[in-house]
Amino acid sequence: MPTVSSFISLSLDGCYADADGGMNWAHNQDPEQAEFTRGNAKGESRLMFGRTTYEMMASFWPTPAATQMMPEVAKAMNESPKIVVSRTMSSAGWQNTVIEPDLIAGARKLKSDGGPGIVILGSGSVVAQLMNAGLLDELQVMLVPVSLGAGKRLFGGVNRHISWKTVETRSFRTTGNTFVRYRPA
Repeated sequence: MPTVSSFISLSLDGCYADADGGMNWAHNQDPEQAEFTRGNAKGESRLMFGRTTYEMMASFWPTPAATQMMPEVAKAMNESPKIVVSRTMSSAGWQNTVIEPDLIAGARKLKSDGGPGIVILGSGSVVAQLMNAGLLDELQVMLVPVSLGAGKRLFGGVNRHISWKTVETRSFRTTGNTFVRYRPA
């Protein structure tokens, strides 16, 4: 059965975006973390996004700047199958993208179809909804040592108690970022 996992950058105060919806605070990669990112891009997963994150990703990864900056990651992002969760979009311009209007029903269907795993990139509200429905199998957090004071909080939309166990940690010396992989306990 395919697993549903999430990869999201979080500030120390639990925000995945600042008060203006921005994420510039999360883009402080050093060469070690860039190598980690390239390794993650080699997976054979389907990518899932909420509409806002999808539009941000679709405006960057197909560009020459993305290919120049991180060629392996750009290739993987562009070639991977993508699902954008949206009730308002009627078409998606980024290659290999399908629109899923019903997050919970769509996630249940994907989890039972025998295909590759599903990785949600960013998309905090999608992650929270899947947590509430008991459909998130793994939470991968890149903890960035910054406090934003205000912003979109990942667990602000979670309405149930969930215990997590830590299955992996990795620190990046130059940035101070820490990657933590959790699974429900």
